[in-house]
Amino acid sequence: MTINKFSFVLLGLALSALAQGADPAAGKAGYTTCIACHGADATGNPALNAPALAGQSADYLARQITHYQTGVRGADARDTLGRQMQGMAATLASPEAVANVAAYIASLPAGDGGEAGDYDTRNGEVQYNAACGACHGANAGGNPALNAPNLATLDEAYLRRQYGNFQQGIRGSHPDDKYGRQMQMMSSMLATEKDLDDVIGYILAQ
Repeated sequence: MTINKFSFVLLGLALSALAQGADPAAGKAGYTTCIACHGADATGNPALNAPALAGQSADYLARQITHYQTGVRGADARDTLGRQMQGMAATLASPEAVANVAAYIASLPAGDGGEAGDYDTRNGEVQYNAACGACHGANAGGNPALNAPNLATLDEAYLRRQYGNFQQGIRGSHPDDKYGRQMQMMSSMLATEKDLDDVIGYILAQ
């Protein structure tokens, strides 16, 4: 599906408006296709490379689903898992269906990202606050006003994979992915693999 920039902005505004009047009960029915990977409680399944969805805002969830549907996310040939999600996102046949599913997921209680491995507590905090905290918050819980998702609910493998995807241009390169482009720039902030390990450890400890 192709979509020009003006239409994409309008679609984003429409989804945000739809989210205000979305029907979580209808969204529960729509979510049934997601359960096999993301779980009935939407807390994810790292063994299936499926991240937690509960704990994210409805606007963020609706935007990501729409990005998969329109090729903004998952179109890169290197993003095998993203390409799988494109097919799943296509099962939601209308913006209303997207908004309803997003509202249902957002109504579920958030889990946590799992155990933090060995990491340098001090370095993780310093690096996180320098590179991530301004948008994602001091406790990594996200900031919907800045369109920054909750990181604390995500598992280690997903956090590492998405950071790498931004670094390599697998994610965030599409011209309509405004916030993804911002994250591409931020993904150069951590100088070493150890810094990334420590930041992930800090996030998971929140």
